[in-house]
Formats: sequence, C-alpha cells, structure tokens
Amino acid sequence: MQSWISCILWLLFTWVWVKALKSFSRGSIKLPPGPTPWPIIGNLPQLGHKPHKSLADLAKVHGPIMSLKIGQVTTVVISSASMAKQVLQDHDAALCNRNVPDSVSSHQKGEYGIPWLPASTQWKKLRKICNLHIFTSQKLDANQDLRRKKIQQLVAFVQESCHAGEAIDIGQAAFDTAVNLLSNTIFSVDLADPNSASAREFKNLMWGLMVESGKPNVSDFFPMLRKLDIQGVRRRLSRHHIKILEVLDRFIYQRLKQRQEHGFVGSKDMLDTLLNISESEKIDRNDFKHLFLDLFAAGAETTSSTLEWALTELVHSPEALSKARSELEKQIGKGNPMEESDIARLPYLQAVVKETLRLHPAVPLLIPRKASVDVQISGFIVPKGAQVLVNAWAIGRDASTWENPYSFKPERFLGLDVDVKGRNFELIPFGAGRRICPGLPLAIRMLHLMLGSLIKSFDWKLESKVTTENMDMEEKFGITLQKAQPLRVVPVAI
Repeated sequence: MQSWISCILWLLFTWVWVKALKSFSRGSIKLPPGPTPWPIIGNLPQLGHKPHKSLADLAKVHGPIMSLKIGQVTTVVISSASMAKQVLQDHDAALCNRNVPDSVSSHQKGEYGIPWLPASTQWKKLRKICNLHIFTSQKLDANQDLRRKKIQQLVAFVQESCHAGEAIDIGQAAFDTAVNLLSNTIFSVDLADPNSASAREFKNLMWGLMVESGKPNVSDFFPMLRKLDIQGVRRRLSRHHIKILEVLDRFIYQRLKQRQEHGFVGSKDMLDTLLNISESEKIDRNDFKHLFLDLFAAGAETTSSTLEWALTELVHSPEALSKARSELEKQIGKGNPMEESDIARLPYLQAVVKETLRLHPAVPLLIPRKASVDVQISGFIVPKGAQVLVNAWAIGRDASTWENPYSFKPERFLGLDVDVKGRNFELIPFGAGRRICPGLPLAIRMLHLMLGSLIKSFDWKLESKVTTENMDMEEKFGITLQKAQPLRVVPVAI
C-alpha cells in the first residue's frame, strides 16, 4: 500500500514539475488576477462545499475575470455580464470547446454527447437536427398533447394528497413528472411509472447517473491521475451509461419493428421524427441513443430542481404566490387547465420563472469551456488549454446589475426586455452563444406548464412548525443547484 501511495505521489510531483517548467516558459503571459495557489493542490481548499458562492466571494476581491488553480488545472472564472459577453459572444469561437470531466468520458460519452463534443462536423450536424427538426415551435406544438396528459396526472396525484391533507415532496414529484414529460415527448411512453419494473429501473439508473456525476472527482483536478480512476467514478458511471443506453436501444428497436408492420401509423414524438430524417441527415442509432441520454440527463433534474426552487420562493413570498394565481385565473379562468399556448399571455408567471432562474440557476457554473488558443480579454490572457467557468449564479446576484439582488422580486422583470435565451448576459441560466442549451424551448414550456398548473389548481401551506420565517432556504451544490432540504408542502383546495 505504501509503495502504491509513493508511486502516486511521485507521479504527482513529476506532473507539477513539468507544469512548473511550462509555466516558467510562458511567464510573459499576463493571466487575470486571482488568489495565490497552494503548492500541488492549488486553490482547491478555497472552493468549499459551495464553489459557486466561494468563487463569487473571491471575485469581489480579485475582479470579474480572475484566474486560479483548481488542483493542477488553470482556470479562468467569469463573474459579470460584460465579461460573460466577451467569453460567450465576442470570443465564442475560440472558447466554445469543452473541458470534458473524467466521469463524462466513461463509455465514450464524450465522443457522442452534444454538450461535450468539440465544435466539430458531428456536433454541428446534431445541433442542426435539434434546431430544425426537434425543438422548433411547430414540432413542440404538434406533440404538446403528449405532455398535457402528464400534467393532468400530476394534478391528479397532488389532488389525492390534498384530500388526505398530506405533504408532498415537490422535488420528487417534479422529477417524476419531468421524466415522464421527456419520455412521452421522445418515446410516447412513461419512464417514471411506479407500476412498471422497467420504468423504475430507468428512473433509478438516471438518478444514479446524476448522483455520481455530481460528486467531486480528483481526476478532474489532477488530470495525470485520470487513468487510475482512484475514486471509481468513471467505472460506476460507465455501468450506468451502458445500462441506460441498453434501455434506450430497446425503445428504438421496438419502434423500428413497429414501423415495418402493416398499417403502422406514425407518432409525433421525437423518435419518429428522427427515424423519418435519419437517412437524409445521416444519423444512426448511436446518435439517437446519446441524444436521448443528453435530453434526460440535462432536462429532468434541471427542470425539477428549478420548479422546486420556484415553489419554495413563492411559498416563502405569499404575496407573489397570490399575484401569480390571480393572473392565471384572470387569463385562463377557474376550472380550465393551463395549456402551453397560455404561457405568452402570463407575464407575471414568466417573471416568476425568470426570477427563480436568476437566483437559482440549475447549473450555477455553466458547463466548463476550454480555450483552443490564447485569448485576450480586457488586457488579460486566457491561455490555450485553460478551463473557463462562467459563474451564472454570481452574475444573477451582481449588485451592479440588479437592485436588491438577493431578494425574490418577480416584479423587476415586468416591462423589462430581458429573457433567458442568451441575448441578455445578465441572465444566462441556459448559457449563450453557439453552446446555448439546445433544449431550452422545451425546458421553458415544461417549467411554465408545471408551475402554472400547480399554482392554479392548489394553494400551498407549510408543514406544522415550519413558517416563512424559519423555512430552510439553503442550497446544495451538485450536478444541479438543489435545495439542501427538500421542499415538503401541503396542497390545499381552492
């Protein structure tokens, strides 16, 4: 055991020495300011359990563009809207590639997944398919009936708890609904059905995938240790990937068989759409599987955590909850279910979602970028190979941009021409530039529809002994920005 540890330490010191020589040879490069790193471990101790918050605090000292060492990885952190514009728009081409985590490389995930592919021909092909064939308004309008049924089931589920006077774990209910909204949009089936063994298996696999992906991995901080997979993260994630891809492959195989049957009637879901264009667009089953995996991994947890935060903030601010419900009743009418087409005429509900995304972006540190060449920003150099982190959490709470930045005030967005589509860099929960989240159009529909339906159908009260003054509002950093304590609230008939 001691010889094994000695070997690792020797490799680590060798790596540090080589990096030090390289740094010396590039000593003329003017890096952004930042905290002094410790030998070997860099600035890791300063990140803590909430790195988005720690980095925001460091930015107040060192500025909106700063450099630090996360282990042995040179990292540039962006913490203001103006600096984000330079990274995500002005220098997008040079900074659009990804710094791929070791966990993502399991089972060739980095080779296929849209979020992690370099800006290559394959990536452009898959983005084109998303933009032209999957997430257009026309396509989403055509398959919205698949999602409507899932919202009705969510309301019916909550109604049962309402009659029983029982509290609901909002995050769990939202996650199940988000999985079913996605699986019906993709396959026209439920994948969060408690009565189905295969559905339970898929949901558990997806949950395990996200839990493992959210764990800090020493291999990401010390790249020379990647092959060793010291924590076993890559090994465990590889098992999850293999099993999930097998489940997805079964759905594709079943649909291919159905399409060969006499009298087959096509669906409006994503799978049929992709099969219809597969020959002309030169995409295959591997592309399908990894695209669907990306949608589930990126969509289910981000949507459910954002909805949980939105309802948390509304319960914490009863006046805002009342305003949102009044708007829904006025525009849609009592007893009428909310439809996706209603979203455009619900400005206060839109403001609630924007304010939630400002305070609680699901991915507080946008997916890491990587400099393909040396890039000059505001007189500083982002060196080739450096990791670039955009702190969307810090930007959303920047006092120079937002009045009372830590307060939940949806009214700030009424009459303000700011959206989350990557055009306004003070609000970029989905990113911006060519790497903006391709599923944004679907995510926005799902968020508004779920939240609006829950607000319109029920009032909400906290469990006994919990008040708006003492309710937990703490965050937990992981693959998404979750509540430290799940929101449990009691639905009340209205």
